[in-house]
This record gives sequence, C-alpha cells and structure tokens, in this order.
Amino acid sequence: MKLGFGLYKHMLNDTHYRFARQCGATHIIIHLVDYFGHEKNNKENANQPIGEKEGWGKAGDGKLWSLEYLLKIKREINSYGLELEGIENFDPAMWYDVLLDGPKKEAQIELIKEQIRIVGQAGIPVFGYNFSLAGVSSRTVGAYARGGAISVGMEGKVDETPIPKGMVWNMVYDENAIEGIVPKITHEELWSRLQYFLKNIIPVAEEAGVKMAAHPDDPPMPYVRNTPRLVYQPQLYQKLIDMESSKSNQLEFCLGSIAEMTDGDVYEATEKYSSQNKIAYIHFRNVVGKVPNYKEVFVDEGDIDMVQIIRILKKNNFKGVLIPDHTPQMSCDGSWYAGMAYAMGYMKAALVIVN
Repeated sequence: MKLGFGLYKHMLNDTHYRFARQCGATHIIIHLVDYFGHEKNNKENANQPIGEKEGWGKAGDGKLWSLEYLLKIKREINSYGLELEGIENFDPAMWYDVLLDGPKKEAQIELIKEQIRIVGQAGIPVFGYNFSLAGVSSRTVGAYARGGAISVGMEGKVDETPIPKGMVWNMVYDENAIEGIVPKITHEELWSRLQYFLKNIIPVAEEAGVKMAAHPDDPPMPYVRNTPRLVYQPQLYQKLIDMESSKSNQLEFCLGSIAEMTDGDVYEATEKYSSQNKIAYIHFRNVVGKVPNYKEVFVDEGDIDMVQIIRILKKNNFKGVLIPDHTPQMSCDGSWYAGMAYAMGYMKAALVIVN
C-alpha cells in the first residue's frame, strides 16, 4: 500500500509538493478543475470541503488536457520524489451531455476517449470520476469534529432544489443557458446513461493502460436535487463492475461515503471489492453516523476502525494508494496542513502496526 495526497489545480506547486514529501507521502492525485468556492477561501485551506452556497462554481473550458500539460505536471511532481498516481474528475464542460443524455453526447464521448488516451500516454495509471448529475450536495458545515474542529456533515435534510439548465455537478458550464431545470429521470435511465459511458470508454481505457475509478455518491442518498443517484448502497458498486468486465473498470473507494450508506457495512464492502482486485485507490476518511445524519470527523474518532480496514486490504494484497481526501480543519495557523499532517501520521502508523 502507498500513501498520498489529493491536490487541487491551484495547489500544484512547490509548497504543497514539499509538504507532501515531508509528511512521508509518495503519491499524488490531482484535480484539474477548481471550485469557485475554493478561490473565495484562504488559499492554504482551499482543499477543505465547503458549504453548499459557496460550492457552486464554474466549469473549465471543456478542452483536452494536452499530453505536454500533463507531462509538465508529472515532471514537477517527480522532481520532489513523488509519483503522479491519478487524475480525479473530468471537467464538467467536457462531458455534461454524456451525463444529461444531451445532443452533444456523441461528440463528448469521443473527447473523453481522447483524454483517456492522453492520460495513458502520460503514464498516469488512474482516472477517477463520479457519474452524478447533482455532485456533492446537501452537506452542511459546522464544528462537528473533536474539539470543535470545522468539518462537513448532513443534518437530516436533503436538498430538493432542481438543477437549473446550464449546470451539472455543481458547476455552471453554460452561463447563457435558457431558463428551466434539468428534467427528472428514473434510476433506470441514469444507469442506462452510465452503461453507454462504460461501453464506450472502458475498451479505450484498457488499451491505454488506464484504470477508470468510479466514486460512490456523496452523500449516498437515493435522490438529491431532484435527481437519482447511482452508487448509494455498497452492493450497487457490483452492478457497476458487472456492466463492463475489464481490469480497467474499477472503483475510487471512498470509505466515508460507504460508511454513511444505510445497507451493509464498510468492512464487508472493503473485503468484497478488494478481494476482487477492483479498488484503484482509496479515500481514507472517517465519519460518525449514516445518511441523512452524519458528520465527517478525524480519522481516529469515527465509526470506522481504520486499522481493521488496513488489515483487510493487506490480506487481499491491495497495492494502491490511500489519500486522506479531506479532513476537519484544525484551529491553528495552516489548518489544512495541520489536518492533513495529522491524518497522514495516523495512516503511516496504521501501516506499521499492520505490517
């Protein structure tokens, strides 16, 4: 098992690479599209989860991330003794009609295929994605973690506000969209859209040597913002895996999201999917409670026995990367750094204990 950090686009710099190396991380997962909400916050805390009102942002330009661009980022990361493990999330402007079954979906699926080929040419082994219309929604921000540390959670209320046209995944891709809302669809229709996506991109990913890693829904509710969700119970991951049998059809395994689900348990899910060798990488974070009432907390204070998770992964020979994803904000200068360093220290100690 390997340890890493997830860094947003504006964090791809000397300061954060040095920090990651100093913490003992060896791998980096990068996000190449930032929320506007991150820009409004203090830069050092910009990787923290943000409230719904600040969470709406603007999508990118929908253009391909070129081979030259990705290789430049990779060289910079490598120069600090780190490896670039994966990219997390497409630019919503690149694939909104794939998600919405819109008129541009065929052109956009070809764009996605080319992006996957470029990622493979750059030697980046993993591409994470979340096939969701609403994205992360319905969360609140409060002093939920130990000692009053600021974190995110859900307090019994689901956001039922319809998504306006021109927006998907909490990001505006068309500021000039005509008035209206995204039509309500069934779960079956959303799964059909996913099947189209997987049928087209998984063969390309396999040829390119890239693992496509699906994130579960966050929060894992059946409906959010008047739209259905896909993986809101642990067993639904199996449905996704079985849709396209390939070593490139894998999972971005978020322990917090899975623990929040109302069916099954996180240990059974970890055993099931790691024994199938279907986990590409892991969001290693902890929570208290289940939807619609849960709180994200420090890695050592939640409902999940994180050391037991490590034991299961070791037994099943998991060799991927664990990242904290995000953490509660500690009450000190450099709260992002403090929270991440705390999580990384715990993770390194857990690996020593289990090994």
